[in-house]
Amino acid sequence: MYPENPHGVPVQRAVEVHQPTPLPPAVAVSAPVVPVQPSSVPAVASVVLPDGRVVTGYAIEPARPEPVVAKPAVSRTAVNVALGGIGFLAVCGGLILLTSFIAALTAFVTQLITLAAVIFGGWIAVQIFSASGHQGGTTVNIRKAVIKRNKFYG
Repeated sequence: MYPENPHGVPVQRAVEVHQPTPLPPAVAVSAPVVPVQPSSVPAVASVVLPDGRVVTGYAIEPARPEPVVAKPAVSRTAVNVALGGIGFLAVCGGLILLTSFIAALTAFVTQLITLAAVIFGGWIAVQIFSASGHQGGTTVNIRKAVIKRNKFYG
């Protein structure tokens, strides 16, 4: 932005151009080599260009192709099918136990109903056939009788 004068009009100033100062070519000095762990600090490489300049920077390792993964002896699909079969068998065992439990519960309920019917039926029979103070009906004594020509002689 340009600075403004008191009247609000921008003031233009002269442009200053800075030219970089060229550096003299560096002389390759052999520095002592210090052993460094390769995993902690990357290696620094220096290259001398044809005009005598030296460029220093980190070395870039070429991209390595990913190693080919060996196929397992058994396919994953076969393993999944086998595990599914084992799980199915475990579920079937549980279902067999469940059906056995339901069958036993059904038999128990059936026995309870039968017992209730026997007890209730016995109670009704006792009520019907007991002598509870009054005796209904007529007593008939049957003797030797003779019936001749549709006439009873008793």
